[in-house]
Amino acid sequence: MNISRFILACCFCLSLCRSVCARQLAPDAALSSEANAAYDAKDWTKSAALYLKLTQAHPEIPRLWFRLGTSLQELGQLDRALAVYQKALAAGAPPPYAEYSIATVFAQKKELDKAFEHLEKAMRAGYNKPEQLTSDPYLEALRSDAGFLKLIEQASRNLKPCTYKPENRQFDFWVGEWNVETTAGAVSAGQSRIEKTLADCVIVENWQSNGNPYSGKSYNIYNSSLERWEQFWVDNVGGNIFFYGGLKDGVMDYWTDELPQPDGSKLKRHLQFFALGPDKVRQFSQGSTDNGKTWNVEYDFTYIRKK
Repeated sequence: MNISRFILACCFCLSLCRSVCARQLAPDAALSSEANAAYDAKDWTKSAALYLKLTQAHPEIPRLWFRLGTSLQELGQLDRALAVYQKALAAGAPPPYAEYSIATVFAQKKELDKAFEHLEKAMRAGYNKPEQLTSDPYLEALRSDAGFLKLIEQASRNLKPCTYKPENRQFDFWVGEWNVETTAGAVSAGQSRIEKTLADCVIVENWQSNGNPYSGKSYNIYNSSLERWEQFWVDNVGGNIFFYGGLKDGVMDYWTDELPQPDGSKLKRHLQFFALGPDKVRQFSQGSTDNGKTWNVEYDFTYIRKK
């Protein structure tokens, strides 16, 4: 049994929206249940026969075609599997999964040029499973080709696109576990854990003050459409601040618009992050109520990386 193929088919099923899944569960409940059980048990002969019936009754459901194709491929009926995968694609199966499956059949058939052609289609559609490319036994005949390494690289880029874009890496110097103290006097101020999430596209700050219950989070991301960095700060007392800016002369420079204050004034903030070597970052915040003519220090912190 090709475990990679089985997992791929399962991923495909999970990728469909809820409304589609609901339609898939509705028809012929008893037959569907029996087909699912055969598929899960890897009884490919029975699974193929049952999914053939289901596709004949409901050709509009891509999941049924996909599972029929997987069953036929596992049985070695490669030409039939190809035709069925094409029907799955035409019925609306996600192209990354369908094109990948078609490529594996061509690889089994030793039609390597066509296998590469469909793998490239899968990559362009967003296929993002580099570990499956390196482990799928059906692709063994392709791995000695230099082009295969490029496919692995593209799948890795699809998996974590922000990792490979220089702009998205500009704020990496802030990532880590930190003790935070005032820059003047070195008074302990808090603890902060800065981590990447969502395929390394978002930098999340987790702040906890020392000596009081105040805590907050900021979400930082490079907005490629506007070509700028943005930060959204939220805290446990209902506060929120939106910053925007970018890296300038090695300093992450954030600004806010002028925001109305309870006393009727308008406050504009300027927040800066200075990388002071691999284990130290300065965070400096100023505010202005006269449209930037004068600035008042709000806080000045130094982050010291925990050992």
